[in-house]
Amino acid sequence: MTFVSRSLLAASALVAFGAPAFAQTDVKIGYALAPDSHYGVAAAKLEEVVTAETGDDFAFKHFPSSGLGGEREVIEGLQLGTIEATIVSSGTLANFVPDTGVFDIPFLFRDLDHARAVLDGPIGEEILVKFDDVGMHGLAWGEQGFRHMTNNRNAVHTPEDVQGLKIRTMENPVHLAAFNDMGAAPTPMAWPEVISSLQQGVIDGQENPLSVIVSVKLDEVQKYLTLSGHVYSPAMLLVSKPFWDGLDDDQKAAFEKGATEAAAAMRGYVDDVETSGVETLKERGMEVNELSADEKAAFQASISSAYEGYYETYGKDKVDAIVNFE
Repeated sequence: MTFVSRSLLAASALVAFGAPAFAQTDVKIGYALAPDSHYGVAAAKLEEVVTAETGDDFAFKHFPSSGLGGEREVIEGLQLGTIEATIVSSGTLANFVPDTGVFDIPFLFRDLDHARAVLDGPIGEEILVKFDDVGMHGLAWGEQGFRHMTNNRNAVHTPEDVQGLKIRTMENPVHLAAFNDMGAAPTPMAWPEVISSLQQGVIDGQENPLSVIVSVKLDEVQKYLTLSGHVYSPAMLLVSKPFWDGLDDDQKAAFEKGATEAAAAMRGYVDDVETSGVETLKERGMEVNELSADEKAAFQASISSAYEGYYETYGKDKVDAIVNFE
């Protein structure tokens, strides 16, 4: 029997026994929160749409709850090509594409509609494409919502109430500048360390959107919630540039469609939790207060010098363009 005929027989046997004619491409997707969070909802939607569009081309493997490490480690994995995809907060992204930090400026956005319009428009797109220069490809802007403060020391109504407060922040120079100006003691910390640090009293508090506060049950380790809405917190759906460059046009279109629908699912989750989250946290025993307009104005005034730094870093024209975007 010739080599060719043996090969044909082997191929026929594979087909007869139902073996796949090609190998699926693994897509490892890592993110910081649980599967039932807004991150998990987005990851599931991405897989659902991509699978519907491409059939058996890809095998998604989910690593929620920081299963592949903190956000910085996951992003570095994307750059190396060892991780294919992530859903990530904006906090760490400024270390890779500094322009993303402009969206983290406190009191920049009027409301969710304003923030979404900016991110989905030319300003957001201009920043999204910059990730191609640093080993990643930005698919879409996701969302976490407006950030609020929690702590175990005291209720917060004025900047005086946060003096010396050890509050966990992301690795984000924009956030650090604001909390320093308020007189707090901001403490950058990777998310996997936060809960234990709150339990042990290493830090007094943290700040996050309701979507995070509810989903990770921060009420179990925090007493006070202040609805400060001090910063809008976007997220991003990213894939590895080496992975992206290996896709054909149809596969790329499938991932783009999947990311768009995943971002919409995240926003729907945020809309729901903005409506129900406060009552849920009150029922769980948190003491909740919302900053009045005058109280919020006092916080804005307390970070005026930080704003001068933001203008210098990002350009006053860019900041004003975002503030005035319709």
